[in-house]
Amino acid sequence: DEGTIVLDYHAPPGTSQAETDRMLRQVEKIIIAHPEIESYSRRTGIGLAFDTRPPNYGDYSIQLKRDHKLPTPAVIAQLRQRIEATQPALTVDFGQRIADLLGDLMSTSKPIEVKIFGDDQATLEKLSAQTGQVLEKITGVADVNDGLVAAGPSIVFRPDAVKLARYGLTPLDFQTQLSDLVGGQALGTSATQASVSPAQAASLGGIQVGQIQDGEQLRSVLLRFVDFGHNSLEQLRRQVIFLATGSTRPLSFFASIDVEPGDVELRREDLKSVAAVTARLDGRDLGSAIQEIRQQVGQQVALPPGYTIVYGGAYAEQQASFRELELILLTASLLVFTVLLFLFREWLMSLLVLFISVMGISGCLLGLFFAGIPLNVSSYTGIIMIVGIIAENAIFTVHQFYDSLRATGDVDLAIRYAIGLRIRPKLMTAIGAILALTPLALGIGLGAQMQQPLAVAVIGGFVVALPLLLLVLPTGMRLIYHRVRPPEAAAD
Repeated sequence: DEGTIVLDYHAPPGTSQAETDRMLRQVEKIIIAHPEIESYSRRTGIGLAFDTRPPNYGDYSIQLKRDHKLPTPAVIAQLRQRIEATQPALTVDFGQRIADLLGDLMSTSKPIEVKIFGDDQATLEKLSAQTGQVLEKITGVADVNDGLVAAGPSIVFRPDAVKLARYGLTPLDFQTQLSDLVGGQALGTSATQASVSPAQAASLGGIQVGQIQDGEQLRSVLLRFVDFGHNSLEQLRRQVIFLATGSTRPLSFFASIDVEPGDVELRREDLKSVAAVTARLDGRDLGSAIQEIRQQVGQQVALPPGYTIVYGGAYAEQQASFRELELILLTASLLVFTVLLFLFREWLMSLLVLFISVMGISGCLLGLFFAGIPLNVSSYTGIIMIVGIIAENAIFTVHQFYDSLRATGDVDLAIRYAIGLRIRPKLMTAIGAILALTPLALGIGLGAQMQQPLAVAVIGGFVVALPLLLLVLPTGMRLIYHRVRPPEAAAD
């Protein structure tokens, strides 16, 4: 619960900035009417990172009140429902600020990403649409995007080569005049077909004739054939093409002018065509959501031969992090065992302390289970910390046992003395850590939930560590020195 919402949006391809703004003003009425929202800012044609976007793309940054009663995910759910009900043409995507920033640093900003690899683009689009429909039916999955990003419609000019030859115009001459009409830009290398977006044709309609100094900047000077406010597709058809004889003919006489819908953007990854279906979570953990998605997609989406599905997004990052943390945990345990061997020079005692340390992980898992918090990178970090903390406490106890055993020669007396001497420091350490981590474990304050899994894991580990250190450890030491070694040999 960060108290900040990032709302990404985009209108259908080809939507003008004016129409996009009209829809967004209706969205802003919904935002400002919510009692938990304090303020918002909107960007259109640009993003939070100041990256340039099409005029139908943009985002909102929404700030909740400091004393908001509803948690941020609940406010997101309400806004999503109201905006989708009133603005069905607008595609919205909600997230929180830190998650959005982290997503910008990864391959995708969405926690769920289903990548479909194949060779035929039409088949990929069909499979992507089917997968998107499957995800929309899964509870806890929201803001589903089938990954089919269509470019805006284009105006296509198809010259009539026979008429051009009859009137003494070469394809290059025709293209040069056509480029002057739509903005003085080359429209491609093909002389038989050229295309330009309606926005480009409508907004430019002139040729650059020079530059003028404006302070430290050079500004372009355009000579327009048609006034900016009156340019249109029909006006473009009536524009004239000059002939070598000095006469003119309308543009529509030499070429057909059609508007074609935009094509879907092509994506490639690892030299293969890919369609990526993305989604966000709504009150559900990533692991169980991906597990159900795998099951439902496997049952309902039939992949042709040569097509594969890969699960990316935050799930792929999570799995990679878990593998790294598992290696770190294993390495930490081996390092702890190595230190114990150097300190004690006894295999059985070193294995006993390592066993106590590793068993503390059960307390971390129990704490997460009872708190209803899934295992994640933060809680995994707490588990690694507990292994070291328990080992440290056990080392002090064993050292105190050795000192007493050398002085008295009595194993039972040395164990009782060591435990009695170390019980107060153990309790002080555990109780102090638990009290200090309780505010984080309860999630009190904005942003506290980010470290809540770590706090819960550490508290659970400390709770289980006390009986392990005060009961299991002395029992193990007594078994080692009474059954494996006689007390006389231990004293020696």
